[in-house]
Amino acid sequence: MEEKRSNIKLLFIINPSSGSGEINFSEVINAYFTDKPNDFELYELSNNCTLEKIKAVIKKSKANRVIAVGGDGTLKLVAECLFETDTPIGIIPAGSANGMARELGIPTEIEQALDLTLSGSPKKIHAIIVNGELCIHLADIGFNAYLVKKFDALPQRGMLGYAKAAWQALWSHHKMHVELKIKDKLISAEAAMVVIANATMYGTGVKINPDGQLDDDLFEVILVKEYSIMEILKIRFTNRRFNPKNIESFQTSDLAIKTKHKAHFQVDGEYRGKVNGVKAHIITEAVNIIH
Repeated sequence: MEEKRSNIKLLFIINPSSGSGEINFSEVINAYFTDKPNDFELYELSNNCTLEKIKAVIKKSKANRVIAVGGDGTLKLVAECLFETDTPIGIIPAGSANGMARELGIPTEIEQALDLTLSGSPKKIHAIIVNGELCIHLADIGFNAYLVKKFDALPQRGMLGYAKAAWQALWSHHKMHVELKIKDKLISAEAAMVVIANATMYGTGVKINPDGQLDDDLFEVILVKEYSIMEILKIRFTNRRFNPKNIESFQTSDLAIKTKHKAHFQVDGEYRGKVNGVKAHIITEAVNIIH
């Protein structure tokens, strides 16, 4: 049975440090519901907030829908709390990276996004478990993970900070030797990076994985073989087709990667250090997302 709009209770999980910090999302949300009949609660994340604490807040609220107010990291945190449950998760994109909001067509204008938390329909999407960690967007090893590390270390945010990080990474990152086991196939190659793609695009809106679907039984593996500056920049900034000699794409439900030397590794925009291997498998109908 569908929820009646007036009977929906919402819990907003707010990351107050998301984005530029110029908007007080608690005030905006309170103002939005001034003339609406819906019951709602606000919960602001603190620096020492644990999954167990957030789960307890969600359980106590008895909310019909839980809304992540922040970037991809905030959404991932809420998804971890509601993993493999039927509780719908909404998104108010408020981070420096809003890749999944862009993927799902969530409006960037706050009031329109709030409208969608009430009127939108839930949809079950899959996720990937990557080295034991939930991945709802993109994970990778190699160049882009190194770029994430460089970007995190810079004081500038936005495109200027990204450009500086990219320039540093392009001059200092080296190719790696990888072995990919995809089903019964073993692939050995020199690579700049390997992307484990749940979604189709980066937060910039550029599609790295045009064949991806969020509700099928497969994820994609993008092997960037040739270390070409132009090919790497195409991944991030253009809509041009990739050269198949440089970039290959595979579909699978499980994956194992081994590297000769430790490689930089990131999951959903969070740098996770250097690893010698990655294991990944799909979980179908993992989270219920409002879109």
